[in-house]
Amino acid sequence: MDLRTLQQRCFLLTAVLCILLLGGAPVRARTRLVVWGMPQPGVAQEGPNAEIAAFAQRHPEIEIVTLSMGAGAMNPQKLMTAIVGGVPPDLVLQDRFTVGDWASRGAFRPVDDLIALDARRTDAQAIHQSNFVPATWAETVYRSHVYAIPWDTDDRVLYYNKAEFRDAGLDPNRPPRTWDEMIADAKKLTVRTPGGYKRIGFIPLFNQGWLYLWSWQNDGEFMSPDGRRCTLANPQTADALAHVVSWYDELGGIDAISAYASGFGSSDVDAFISGQLAMEVNGDTFLFDIARYNPALDFGVCAVPVPADRYYHRGRFKNDATWVTWSGGYAFAMPVGCAHPRAAWEFIQWMDSPEANLIGAHAQADYERAQGRLYVPSLFSDRRVIKALYGVYASSLPPAYLDAEKEIMALLPQTRFRPVTFVGQRLWDEQVRAVDAALRHEKTPEQALLGGQTRVQIELDTAATVERHPLLPARRVVLVIAFVITAALLAVVVAALRWRSRHRRAARAEAVAGFGFVLPWVIGFLVLTAGPIVASLIFSFCDYDVLHPPRWAGLSNYRDLVTLDRGILMKSLGNATYLAVFGIPLGMATSLTMAMLLNAKIKGQAVYRTCFYVPSVVPVVASTVLWGWLLNGDPARGLVNGIWEQTITPWFHVAPPGWLAVPSWAKPSLILIGLWGAGGGMILWLAGLQSIPSSLYEAACIDGAGPVAQFRHITLPMLSPYIFFNVIVGTIGALQTFETAYILGNTSTAPSTGPDDSLLVPVVYLFNNAFQYFKMGYASALAWILFIMILGLTLGQVKLAPRWVHYETDQS
Repeated sequence: MDLRTLQQRCFLLTAVLCILLLGGAPVRARTRLVVWGMPQPGVAQEGPNAEIAAFAQRHPEIEIVTLSMGAGAMNPQKLMTAIVGGVPPDLVLQDRFTVGDWASRGAFRPVDDLIALDARRTDAQAIHQSNFVPATWAETVYRSHVYAIPWDTDDRVLYYNKAEFRDAGLDPNRPPRTWDEMIADAKKLTVRTPGGYKRIGFIPLFNQGWLYLWSWQNDGEFMSPDGRRCTLANPQTADALAHVVSWYDELGGIDAISAYASGFGSSDVDAFISGQLAMEVNGDTFLFDIARYNPALDFGVCAVPVPADRYYHRGRFKNDATWVTWSGGYAFAMPVGCAHPRAAWEFIQWMDSPEANLIGAHAQADYERAQGRLYVPSLFSDRRVIKALYGVYASSLPPAYLDAEKEIMALLPQTRFRPVTFVGQRLWDEQVRAVDAALRHEKTPEQALLGGQTRVQIELDTAATVERHPLLPARRVVLVIAFVITAALLAVVVAALRWRSRHRRAARAEAVAGFGFVLPWVIGFLVLTAGPIVASLIFSFCDYDVLHPPRWAGLSNYRDLVTLDRGILMKSLGNATYLAVFGIPLGMATSLTMAMLLNAKIKGQAVYRTCFYVPSVVPVVASTVLWGWLLNGDPARGLVNGIWEQTITPWFHVAPPGWLAVPSWAKPSLILIGLWGAGGGMILWLAGLQSIPSSLYEAACIDGAGPVAQFRHITLPMLSPYIFFNVIVGTIGALQTFETAYILGNTSTAPSTGPDDSLLVPVVYLFNNAFQYFKMGYASALAWILFIMILGLTLGQVKLAPRWVHYETDQS
């Protein structure tokens, strides 16, 4: 056999093998199931990770992709963008109280059809309403449709430190049962120091002690049964808030308590675990932290105290619904457009099954034991899971933990939940704002609650009448935009031809070169920026939530801004004005001082300049988080207050500032953080100083002028163009402040916009309306108002500039 024949046979054999392989049974493509909100592999959440791994093993045809993000674990803009873009995840682990909000906007797929498929199934993985804690299921129902399946749950109880009870002369086996007993015990448990507190007995609104709890205990409610009226300002809630205000006043006042609480940590340095807080309202998952970080803690758990008349006149423990608590937790929801609803349903069935949760519990328990720690199982919405877990692990729990779990589970039938409504997020924010205003005695509880109720009711009424607005006629809008663009281009062409006819050839060539240099920017502006600008202008006249087509609303957004929401808008503008009036001069003075020091001819000048400049190039997020730690209100954790307590307090007996937890210090904190990056402005001032002719200073010395006179009559006038530039840029920057205020607002113990809305600046207000309340049209209107204000201020400064700005080329 020659070589040629051998090659041919080898080729033929290869071809036959390829045909056999390719022509065999087709390989089934794996379903890629994307789940947001689940813990990532490698995180110390061995339980959920084990459950996901077991599901993948049982379903090799499904590939699970988990991402630690979703509307339940972050701000909702990413989920909204994914839904609008047509690439949503298959599942999100969603905070249950927001399910109704998303469902009302058509963002979640109802799962009634999938529940119906399980109606006749009796296996352990079937989803049946009767298996769930009623409150958790009810929280996922919106207008008679189920939009999510509950996963975990909790309810709130009062944790109290028995050792500190003994220290204060209180009976550790007799926790408070009424509001009056609770505040009396809290006062005895509180230990003050010259600088604040060594220990505080109780902080009513700390952690899970929100107004919802105290209102429900007082028979208050926040929405009417039909969901059409906000009842935030009802007498029972107002009375509950009045009690909360009195509790804060008796314990030292909101500012002192907030300053102390701003230093509280979490996990191993939790205030209750570390002995800084004697009583705390928290959920069952707090037992896990105690077991992990301080298992020997001598603590007790009881139902959260209730008003005296409820306790003494409506029966006692476990009788006649004496105790009232509330629950939260997460649920699995399918966004509209999810690609694999059946695979997602199988995943939900598995994650809610006793088998899966036992696998997760075993994995988590093994991990905790390997670390030398106690494992405490959590509560779940499916009561079969609770029974299975505690059937296995109850016997291994120490008596204190077992008693706590029994108390917590006994309260599940009395648990309440936040109203299921599409204004749930706005209602939550308004009750926080009302509580803050009442605690600071800016308004009475009735006035504060009524203001919040009015704003929520406006949202309800607007939604009820939204269909009266006609859909935005897209074709007409496109024609108008095309006409405007054509007219603008024609105007540019006509202006260019007229200019060309009036100038010589050399001038025209120079102009062409100039336009060539700016052409890339012009193209980028027209392609990437002009469209969104025009769109935002159109949306500012619309009712638009991004998830639905815009509806023409005329001037209603602008009218609401200057009438109904004028108070909040003026508050945000007032905060921006404060930052501009105080921040711009301080920033300019700091930068100029640094520049003058570094303008001297000294050894190592380049090194000093670099050191002062480096902070300005640190990312804003990183520097803001760093400063959040530095300004921690607890002297033991915050470097600034630690130094203050060691140096200033002993000499002047002045307690450290509360910084971000106190309204009077929150905005100065922003300014202080801004000064950290003053090195960026230093470069500009340094260039200006070096451009001043030295002959001017020499002449001034001959005339006998001293350093102060030289600075006043030479340096400042010659730097006036730089001052002018910094004032304009600083004013624009103050009105556009966002990152720092947003990050610090969301990491402080105060409301997300700071205590008394002290961190609420216009762009944060705009962002919240666009991405939390889904009012993109309203946010667009606010953006244009800000643009008009910035333009007006800039033009006004330019108009006044000739009176005080001096240039070298001036002939006067």
